[in-house]
Amino acid sequence: MKQNRETQSIKRGSGEIAIQASGRVERVLAGEHFGTPPLWLMRQAGRYLPEYRALREKAGSFLDLCFNPVLAATVTLQPIERFDFDAAILFSDILVIPHALGRKVAFVEGEGPRLDPIDAAGIAGLDEGKIGERLQPVFETVAMVRDKLASDKTLIGFCGAPWTVATYMVAGRGTPDQAPARLMAARDSEIFQSLIDRLVVASADYLIRQFRAGADVVQVFDSWSGVLGEAAFERWCIAPMAAIVQAVRAEVPDAKIIGFPKGAGLMLERYVAETGVDGVGIDWTVPLDFARDRLQGHVTVQGNLDPLLLLTGGKAMDEAIDRILAGLSGGRFIFNLGHGIRPETPIAHVERLVRRVRGG
Repeated sequence: MKQNRETQSIKRGSGEIAIQASGRVERVLAGEHFGTPPLWLMRQAGRYLPEYRALREKAGSFLDLCFNPVLAATVTLQPIERFDFDAAILFSDILVIPHALGRKVAFVEGEGPRLDPIDAAGIAGLDEGKIGERLQPVFETVAMVRDKLASDKTLIGFCGAPWTVATYMVAGRGTPDQAPARLMAARDSEIFQSLIDRLVVASADYLIRQFRAGADVVQVFDSWSGVLGEAAFERWCIAPMAAIVQAVRAEVPDAKIIGFPKGAGLMLERYVAETGVDGVGIDWTVPLDFARDRLQGHVTVQGNLDPLLLLTGGKAMDEAIDRILAGLSGGRFIFNLGHGIRPETPIAHVERLVRRVRGG
């Protein structure tokens, strides 16, 4: 049965509203330590679940599903009902921000997202003024999920990081090395900076509205940060993320924020030190001793099982889970994958993962 969450009042903007905090994920982000870490998985709501596939067939397009609050809330809650994870993450997509800014966004079955590639004129024409209106269904989904979610479960909202969203907007699609965005950033850095600046404003607004709708925590996905060199990473990943954190906390002072700069490697230390995040997601290439010794003393670490080992299952998965638990459970830690669940992953493997992490 759903229970009332513990509440405390803090100021948000000009008013004072109740912040609810009793889920284990937000508690560990606030500094608590649990011997058995809280657990959720990136892309835990998705194509590997038969209940998701059945609902997806009824929804129409992918964006129709994202913008239908009843269906999106149902999808968000499906993995909680099946696996009893410690957190639900909003079902949506990082490219709803370009859509809200007035750009054409479509998802082609079997091929992925398609956008009209943006240029200087397109950047100048972005319209931040309609984010609230165009993304209202997402905020309704957040409110609906928080109302249905048990008191000991965390609701995670999210957005894409400006750099990663920009890569899709410039190229019009995903590319292996994000060369179109890297070229624009190198050739026309001021024009590209204006795109990043617009995305910072839009992303912060979007996250603030998610908190106001009922999100307990937010995560910012920088899925393509690993293609950047040191100076570019500082300018296009760290600085925009720091600006988002500052803007969100100006309106939601106690906001708990996780950053996930996939592929950041050794630059994770600077990312943690300079952005102000409460938690950092690490992919499976990050050594556990580096995460423990260089990151965990400053921030909650989240990760980092290789999704291919979850797909593999069996002894290889068990041994990897045990290594991660042994390496990181001594500090603030959230168990997760190093990226999202692959669609072909057997449900039995996820069930086995949950039992092993929880000592069952």
